[in-house]
Amino acid sequence: MSKRDYYQVLGVPRNATEDAVKKAYRRLAMKYHPDRNPEDKDAEERFKEAKEAYEILTDAQKRAAYDQYGHAGLDAARGAGQGFSPSDAFGDIFGDVFGDIFGGGGRRGSRSTVFRGADLRYELTLDLEQAVFGASTEIEFQTVGECKSCGGTGAATGHAPVTCETCSGAGQVRMSQGFFTVQQPCPRCKGRGTIIKDPCPTCHGQGRVRTPKRLSVKVPAGVDAGDRIRLAGEGEAGRNGGPTGDLYVEIAVREHPIFERDGAHLSCEAPVSFVTAALGGSIEVPTLEGQAAIKVPAGTQSGRVFRLREKGVKPVRGGATGDLFCRVVIETPVDLSTEQKDLLRKLEGSLKAGGQRHNPRERSWLEGVRQFFGRIGS
Repeated sequence: MSKRDYYQVLGVPRNATEDAVKKAYRRLAMKYHPDRNPEDKDAEERFKEAKEAYEILTDAQKRAAYDQYGHAGLDAARGAGQGFSPSDAFGDIFGDVFGDIFGGGGRRGSRSTVFRGADLRYELTLDLEQAVFGASTEIEFQTVGECKSCGGTGAATGHAPVTCETCSGAGQVRMSQGFFTVQQPCPRCKGRGTIIKDPCPTCHGQGRVRTPKRLSVKVPAGVDAGDRIRLAGEGEAGRNGGPTGDLYVEIAVREHPIFERDGAHLSCEAPVSFVTAALGGSIEVPTLEGQAAIKVPAGTQSGRVFRLREKGVKPVRGGATGDLFCRVVIETPVDLSTEQKDLLRKLEGSLKAGGQRHNPRERSWLEGVRQFFGRIGS
């Protein structure tokens, strides 16, 4: 009986990735495994067939030979002493498929588990000027670093860790439940592969100690609240030779007495005198680059916004510089003298004598009020 095409066996296209092949094999293996189909010869053969197809299609050299010459190419390879044997079909079917999940197994071999150090978070509060122009500042925080007394081994001076007898130093153990066989960290040595019999008195066998740390952080120009700066390798030390974690510096910006920021744009309020607003004139407003003049037209009303282009912030990730939006607020005079009050009363009388043309907003507002009461009274 001729063998079926391996791609048809697994139900995958000829350009299937290795991950797709693994997923297809896992599905068939769970369906046809003999433990789930006792005394079913057909299922047993289907399982062997899927296992053989999987082993060929996950081996780059064998797959290339099969793609070019089919089963004949594999037969030729066997004759040259480069064959394979699917006789282990009833072994640990998940050793290769799940090796990347459980940290080894199958053809990859076993190794002790290493643990990456934890990432740390630090909130750095800046003034607006520091965020806009950039700054260099020092931060201090608590981290977990390698114990200097034992060099990270966890063992006391003059002693060394000993091989774990449970896992024979592999750091991994296999556990079976029914037809499932999974690999997990050794419960005795917690994946280290070694046991500390004489722990270091400084770190108590952990190989790591908590310690303060100071760093200089360079803040790039244009950062905003919520941005993060990643400092690789500045987090907590790893365990069992694992890599160090990272430090994430999160930016916060203090409230500014003049400006409010919205992305690349800035906004502010500028007080304008009653006379300047009425007659027109010029006012000086602050910008990040110094003072700038705004021409105030005659008859300017309170709340009018003037736009100063490219007087905002250059974003840290690039793009156009933002604008500055200046909102004028007409300031009512206070602490008036008797003479000043008399002058204002005379001015008010003169304005009223001219009709409502001097107060267009008041006129439109009063008309709206009349219409409103007319509607609710009808």
